[in-house]
Amino acid sequence: MSSPIAMSPAFSTAVLPPSSHGSPSFILPPLTSQSRIKRTRASTTTVRCDVATKSADSVNAEEADLTEEELQAKAKVGSLIRVTAPLKVYHVNRIPEVDLEGMEGKLKDYVAVWKGKRISANLPYKVEFFKEVEGRGPVKFVAHLKEDEFEFIDT
Repeated sequence: MSSPIAMSPAFSTAVLPPSSHGSPSFILPPLTSQSRIKRTRASTTTVRCDVATKSADSVNAEEADLTEEELQAKAKVGSLIRVTAPLKVYHVNRIPEVDLEGMEGKLKDYVAVWKGKRISANLPYKVEFFKEVEGRGPVKFVAHLKEDEFEFIDT
């Protein structure tokens, strides 16, 4: 071993046991108990057991808070409607614009009441339409309308 690194005291201390060489040891004694870093693990796990379901009384109480007009609007869900106002929508896939005037659709939802609470929906009626597209068949899409923009169809 003619390399200067192999003959250095640091190398011999790291490789050879302390009793095999006469140089002072570079191994430090362990830290005293006062200077040790104490690691404590605080338990931060919290378990909550809350009931996430509602009783039948609370559900009926929410419906009782609705006005008569809102109850009538909810009752009309599922009815067929015809659009009477000149409206265009631009969110239908692969069709640049769709004129809704005269189209017939199905009333899917009344969204002005959500979870028994009144919300400020500008266009509260959600209506589902089907539009025939060349080479693709019918495309289903929804649009939100106001009450004065459509009429109910008697079937």
